[in-house]
Amino acid sequence: MSCAVGVTVLKASADSSTGSETILLGTRQLALEGGPLRVRVARGTTAVAALPGTAPALAPTSPTSPSDPAEPADEPPTAVEQRGQSGPAQEQSSAGPAPAAAVLGLTPVPLTPVPAVPAKPTEPPAVPPLPTAAPALPAVPSPPAFEPLFKEAPALNWVGPDDRWSRAWGLPAGGRAVAELEPVGAPAEEAGPPQPPSAEDLVLIRAVLAAVQPHADRAMAHFHALMFLRHPELRAMFPAAMDEPRERLFRALRRCAGHGDDPAALREYLVPLGRRQRKYGALTRHYASVEDCLVAALARYGGSGWDERTEAAWRRLLALASRLMVEGAEQEARSTPPWWQAEVVAHRQAVPGVAVLTLRPDQAYPFRAGQWAALETPWWPRVWRPYSFGSAPRPDGLLTLHVKAVQAGWVSNALVHRARPGDVLRLGAAEGAMTVDHAAGENLLCLGGGTGIGPIAALVEEVAEHGAAGRRVEVFYGARRAAELYRLDELRELAARHSWLTVRPVLSEQSSASGGELLGELPEVVTRYAPWHGFTACLSGPAGMVRGGVAALRRSGVPDASIRHDLPRQRD
Repeated sequence: MSCAVGVTVLKASADSSTGSETILLGTRQLALEGGPLRVRVARGTTAVAALPGTAPALAPTSPTSPSDPAEPADEPPTAVEQRGQSGPAQEQSSAGPAPAAAVLGLTPVPLTPVPAVPAKPTEPPAVPPLPTAAPALPAVPSPPAFEPLFKEAPALNWVGPDDRWSRAWGLPAGGRAVAELEPVGAPAEEAGPPQPPSAEDLVLIRAVLAAVQPHADRAMAHFHALMFLRHPELRAMFPAAMDEPRERLFRALRRCAGHGDDPAALREYLVPLGRRQRKYGALTRHYASVEDCLVAALARYGGSGWDERTEAAWRRLLALASRLMVEGAEQEARSTPPWWQAEVVAHRQAVPGVAVLTLRPDQAYPFRAGQWAALETPWWPRVWRPYSFGSAPRPDGLLTLHVKAVQAGWVSNALVHRARPGDVLRLGAAEGAMTVDHAAGENLLCLGGGTGIGPIAALVEEVAEHGAAGRRVEVFYGARRAAELYRLDELRELAARHSWLTVRPVLSEQSSASGGELLGELPEVVTRYAPWHGFTACLSGPAGMVRGGVAALRRSGVPDASIRHDLPRQRD
């Protein structure tokens, strides 16, 4: 038997002369003979199934890849095909084609009967009735109630209802009464007076500070971390940014160590410092915790020389400092509150970047012309900045502040660009020694630069109210440009009414002079009119101008005891 395989089965015929059957498969033939089966498979064809009694079927060939050559066209019919197209083929076609299974010798396989499709229902299926009551679900335990980590400090770095700042202002939340502040004093009086540090103690104390100096910021940060960890309720007394408190604390430690052998100087520094701590909410019981945390931080960063003697020396110094600060707080608590609330009743832009605010305190506010006060805004809570009063005490009790918006100044920019009438600020107690002794009657030399003209004008107003009493008052009003001399007209009006007053405007930029102004830097111009013997000098303005003015006055022969300014307020 021989076999030739093509792509498509075209027809079947019988060859009587050869006694074999041929199935025409397109370009190739499948010849059935009595001998062995020979299969020729052309490229691109599909193998047929194995015939009974033959070898297994060939595996299908893979499809032609794009790289294979194209298939050749169908070849012309062979002689066998030509013979199959006549004679016997016609007879077989008349009798009908033979079944393929019979031709190939395959056993027919009965088909599986397909199940009958059921008839379409005429009525919808019945829906079971709903249950009258929902089945009970298993009980799910409710999650535990949220508990804050620090229950005593609900608002560490956040300002809003019920934080310590709001409670201090008398703004209860949720109908809860405002907690009363603990009075200062009694517990500290029961203990004996602290012993001042000895000379040996100061040597040990200063050695520790020298070791801490390179890591001062980290040491002070460690102190605050310990204090807030042990007493989380104290965090609300500090601002969100702690870099400034860290710097002030280390500066205070160095000053205490430097004046440890001078009790008078130590008292002069620490008693006012204790008064200022009242506006932060500091209480007597807080000082012991501060001492313990400070000692722990200094022991960590104080170097290898830290021992029991060093710790005892530091505890003696800190106990003395705490006692003096508590003493200052007690003295002021007898007569004044920790702070005042003041409403903004007027806000005026004097020149670009400079605002004049008029405040009405909630109760009588005692102060003198030339003094200053720390101020806190509701937009930057727990951040206090010092501002001098721009007017003398008035019968209506109103206060005036002159504020210049400083670059990157949080409080100053808020006061100049954001504050409006109706806003409420907080004021600390008035401080400062740049005041006039009206009984002495000394002559006054006043230097005011920029917004520093505010306290200078207040001094002039106070002298005019009390009477000059034969004194002379010389005012040098400095600015960069003529447009910035926003109080010049007011001062000239006072000079026109009072012969004892002389006002001299000074401009540092010559191009902006309009006539009548002195040109040059303010300290240098003042030295042109020297000597100033018998004058008490009062300086107010930018720090650089004040320092330059103090140096110029010293060179002109004015003694330090006769020079007053408000620059020390920025040191603590």
